[in-house]
Amino acid sequence: MPSKPPPPFSDAARTWNQRFDRADFLFGTEPNRWLVSQRAQLPAAGRVLSVADGEGRNSVWLAGQGLEVDAFDIAEVGVAKARALAARSGVAIRHAVMDGDAVPWPRGVYDCVVAIFIQFADPAMRRRLFRHMTAVLKPGGVLLLQGYTPRQLEYRTGGPPILSHLYTAAQLRRELTGLDIVSLTEYEDDLSEGPGHSGRSALVGLVGRRPR
Repeated sequence: MPSKPPPPFSDAARTWNQRFDRADFLFGTEPNRWLVSQRAQLPAAGRVLSVADGEGRNSVWLAGQGLEVDAFDIAEVGVAKARALAARSGVAIRHAVMDGDAVPWPRGVYDCVVAIFIQFADPAMRRRLFRHMTAVLKPGGVLLLQGYTPRQLEYRTGGPPILSHLYTAAQLRRELTGLDIVSLTEYEDDLSEGPGHSGRSALVGLVGRRPR
């Protein structure tokens, strides 16, 4: 009887290093469109954390807005590409190769946390990340988060094929109780973010603010 393949994120560093080890950029070099649409929610100046930043498309854009950006990812191949993209774009970013559970997560230091498609996380890790991302925000700081909803399993145009890793608006509201919800919307859109995110997609976007 053939053995089952390992879960896709059982060795997350290996999985993402293999996915990022290509000449082009898996998710392109342009920033996430929903993130750009939330430009008015960003602080005019201040410190931002880009969670699981991958090849750097979002951290580079954030730095280009005049923000002080920290970014981390578990995949050293992705971080090397992010550093090269930042250098090519003429922006300075503090990059780290680090697993989400190993990040120091200093309390109350960030004006904004950006988390775009961090759906490698199983429910237990997701709850840990959500607690950490809330705790590192300053009072009044903003979380910008986008992910896939369960309907994405029908489209299969990106994201993990694992129901428990996907988000619903109700679940995000339930699990991010430390934030005041500014906006929370499930919607569909056609993505064109490199070969990794391409086509009709089922999405959710959340803007949350830590109470002052």
